Amino acid sequence: MTDTATAPLQDVIAARLTAALDPTHLEVVNDSHHHAGHMGDDGTGESHFTVIVESASFIGASRVARQRAVNQALADLLSTRIHALAIRARAPGE
Repeated sequence: MTDTATAPLQDVIAARLTAALDPTHLEVVNDSHHHAGHMGDDGTGESHFTVIVESASFIGASRVARQRAVNQALADLLSTRIHALAIRARAPGE
């Protein structure tokens, strides 16, 4: 497992989502540079992210259920290190 204390947050997010959702496609984009100096910018350069994830576990799940699954995998990070997370979650073939 990726060490949350020393690894880049982008890598930690990817490792967590891979373990939780077994994605067929995963992109974690650090958008923090777009928010430098704005509210939520903690100066680390790791505060705002976009996640694009495709997983068979999303088959038949609502958009809300998919977002909840992502949020659950990242819960502690969302409460401490991630200020904003955009989620695009889909099932294979969508």
